[in-house]
Amino acid sequence: MPNLYQSMSQEHSPSPTPERAIYGFVLYLSSFIGFGLYIVWAYVPDSWLHSVGLTYWPQKYWAVALPVYFCVAIILSYIVYIGIILLNTPPLTDIRTVTDCYALYDTPADTHPSCIPPLRDMHISNINKLLYLDNRHVS
Repeated sequence: MPNLYQSMSQEHSPSPTPERAIYGFVLYLSSFIGFGLYIVWAYVPDSWLHSVGLTYWPQKYWAVALPVYFCVAIILSYIVYIGIILLNTPPLTDIRTVTDCYALYDTPADTHPSCIPPLRDMHISNINKLLYLDNRHVS
């Protein structure tokens, strides 16, 4: 009798099962057949298609227009994605670019002089004091 963990791990396994292999193979074949039909429709003249009995096909304009539309849609999706990221980024004058609610600032009471201090965030005022208010550079 298999235990519950084994049955769950086999059920949700990413390994190729026979059903997935069949679906993948059918998708592989259908994509090649679809691409072949697209090439035939795009390059064979309409008179030849009509002589074979294939009379209802979209205009040849769409053989060029659809791939162009798809490419433009992909490019625009990248532009929109970058725009959304830029809209959600706070400005440089916002305090959220410096700290957040998860910051753990160290206090002098937290550290013992003989110990290695714990890993903590430094407050921006301490950094400014260290960088810009150093008395060695003042004349």
